[in-house]
Amino acid sequence: MDARLIAALILLPFAAAFIYAAIQEYMRYKSQGKANYGLVYDEETGTTHVTGLGEGQDEYNPDDFDPSDSNQSSTESDESKI
Repeated sequence: MDARLIAALILLPFAAAFIYAAIQEYMRYKSQGKANYGLVYDEETGTTHVTGLGEGQDEYNPDDFDPSDSNQSSTESDESKI
């Protein structure tokens, strides 16, 4: 096989996924208007992810996060189990 054909076959799924995402975002934009995306913190899993924010909803600011607060609450609950 030609090297260019192999490279095209490797890149084709990524290009298709990018084009699909662009079409979906364009269709969402046409139906709902401009979106406000931001970082959101999930307290159950302790992770963050980017998602669309509703009106009046603030995005998560990592600079405001104090890890000692979450560690303190988990250690207190662990100590109460003993």
